[in-house]
Amino acid sequence: MNYFILTYAFYLAISIALTVWVAKVLFKNGRVFLVDIFHGNQELADSVNRLLVVGFYLVNIGYMSLVLKEEGSIQSTQVLIEVLSRKLGCIILILGGMHFLNLTIFFKLRNRARNEKPIFARSEEK
Repeated sequence: MNYFILTYAFYLAISIALTVWVAKVLFKNGRVFLVDIFHGNQELADSVNRLLVVGFYLVNIGYMSLVLKEEGSIQSTQVLIEVLSRKLGCIILILGGMHFLNLTIFFKLRNRARNEKPIFARSEEK
């Protein structure tokens, strides 16, 4: 049995599914912060939110691709599970780190926005 192909298939399927799920959660819940940061300018908030999600996908899928190759030998189901858990553990830690980094940035931007004039707010039409 070719355990390498099986490991790669499981790794990619689970990693991509986790990345998509986290991106959707960030996109949905991050919008509220961005609308507040941009003083109600929903169009700008939605645009920035989409750009953040694209960057999130690029970083995570790029990392997944870089660490895909396995140098050791995978000659049993036990080793397959061990390799898969190590690789998925790294992906999960990176997704968690990026999630907390996004939250930290959002909170800092939100606090700064509350102390400044709304320079990004949509101008009122007369």
